[in-house]
Amino acid sequence: MISATDQFPPTSKPSESVSGVTVRLAGDSGDGMQLLGTQLTNTSALSGNDVATFPDFPAEIRAPRGTRAGVSGFQVQFSAEEIFTPGDGLDALVCMNPAALITNLGDLKKTGILIVNSDSFEAKDLKLAKLDENPLEDGTIEPYRTIKVAMTSMTRGAVEPTGLSVKLADRCKNFFAMGLVFWLYGRDVEPTLRFIDKKFSSKPEIAEANRLALKAGWHYGETTEDFASTYSVPAAELSPGTYRNVMGNQALAWGLITAAKISNKELFLGSYPITPASDILHELSKHKNFGVRTFQAEDEIAAVCSAVGAAFGGSMAITTSSGPGIALKGEGIGLGLILELPMIVIDVQRGGPSTGLPTKTEQSDLMMTMYGRNGDSPLPVIAARSPSDCFDVAIEAWRVASKFMVPVIIMSDGYIANGAEPWKIPDPSKFEKIEISHPDKPNDGDNFLPYKRDENLARPWALPGTPELMHRVGGLEKQDGTGNVSYDPDNHQHMVETRGKKVDLVAEFVDPAKVEGSSSGTLVISWGGTYGACHTAIKTCNAEGINVGHVHLRWLNPFPRNLGEIIKQYDKVLVPELNMGQLGSILRQKYLVDAKGLNKIKGKPFQVNEIVDGIKAIAK
Repeated sequence: MISATDQFPPTSKPSESVSGVTVRLAGDSGDGMQLLGTQLTNTSALSGNDVATFPDFPAEIRAPRGTRAGVSGFQVQFSAEEIFTPGDGLDALVCMNPAALITNLGDLKKTGILIVNSDSFEAKDLKLAKLDENPLEDGTIEPYRTIKVAMTSMTRGAVEPTGLSVKLADRCKNFFAMGLVFWLYGRDVEPTLRFIDKKFSSKPEIAEANRLALKAGWHYGETTEDFASTYSVPAAELSPGTYRNVMGNQALAWGLITAAKISNKELFLGSYPITPASDILHELSKHKNFGVRTFQAEDEIAAVCSAVGAAFGGSMAITTSSGPGIALKGEGIGLGLILELPMIVIDVQRGGPSTGLPTKTEQSDLMMTMYGRNGDSPLPVIAARSPSDCFDVAIEAWRVASKFMVPVIIMSDGYIANGAEPWKIPDPSKFEKIEISHPDKPNDGDNFLPYKRDENLARPWALPGTPELMHRVGGLEKQDGTGNVSYDPDNHQHMVETRGKKVDLVAEFVDPAKVEGSSSGTLVISWGGTYGACHTAIKTCNAEGINVGHVHLRWLNPFPRNLGEIIKQYDKVLVPELNMGQLGSILRQKYLVDAKGLNKIKGKPFQVNEIVDGIKAIAK
């Protein structure tokens, strides 16, 4: 049997060692760019590099081929150092057609490598991309180191022995591009060969064609004179442990399962599919062996109401959605609030309003999660900062929900949900148990008071069917203690204030805010997926002698109990957000601070240089 080393021999060309590389792969949504990027990510992680990714794909299921709207991309940064973003400027850009080239070229460094499929720059391709001139000939690519590769024709030649049709052969060209990129950056092909064998085990001719295309791309790099050298990225010095690559939605699902196990609860998810939250439903549905129950409801309202029912029945109840769905769930969330039941509501944000930009990222739901329900109805709100952080956030949210008997909202976004990074697998024995108890007898002599509260203002979680613990449920206001329906105005004010105080008490339970960087000058306050860009920007500015500190907020309601004192230490406050300034407005109202916004609403995450420029501008 011929080994992988024989088929993909080490390069004979010089190899240049670099600390990190940012690569973007772009083409039609049917060109397999997401698959190519995922394989590049996985093999880089297995090589010991720190990795961060940013997939980008069109909203349409069958986007028009060759058009700018139909471009699908995948960006990955792999590094010998710890990284927190998928990179700013691109070191290499692989484009499969003119539309991909023209929509992505602006992000390529002037010293970067541009690899194009020259077979896809015919007149019809230019017309689909709305180009009057061929960018390979009109000077557009002049500043870059361009490698024109006839990928389509070479792929057809490579897979000809399999007898595939031209249509099927052309679908293998992403593996040709993969082989070339793997060769250029010294990536190990063995994991991808295993992937091919598993993925196409029932279609041996397709598996063989993809192997041949991968090999052809590798050998093209080795034999062409277009590349004088390859590049190598040493392994990163990460803390010891066992790592695996994880995406945000995946990590959220695993964190929820873990929280259910350490609290001895069955997990129930009531959900309606919506981009970019659907993969949480998909992932949880795979784990029935852990007692997970998933219900794909007919609409968002049914989904949240099923979760309310599951919480009333004693399960760890979850509902997931994105902005439009959270709007529809508003009344059901309010029902969970007034019943004072522990639930988790997950909002994976996307560009809005309405249907908006379904596959693009944004942070524009903060005001809605804080205030978007009728009546005074505050809820705890926690936001993940990265794909791997989603695991910990899920567990922390359930700790708060079960301890304070209150629905908790988890905020993620499309960038975090679809992005990936190495995740250090935790030791299960180190997880602190979540203690949950259910009363089995009356708590007031011979009577049961369903709204009798403990030191956290939490009411007892009495399970239906427990003898002598019958109590009312419903959306009407309850009398404190008895739970009877009450229209008494004084009781209503008392109950609204009590529910608000309960949320405020969460601040005493969670960790205080921590400052990175300088303790004076300018303070950057961030939340959600902006963490990586802000963290890296603060390090850059501090290295240049600029006094800037950074507080990243995990809890947005309530704020950390020491946030006000931290803000007072600084002369200026900058709040970068992927919205029109929602957190900034809340901070100005609560702390009377002149917080300046750095706002971006383009469906893309911040680049580090954008944060650096914002800091320098306010520091002046």
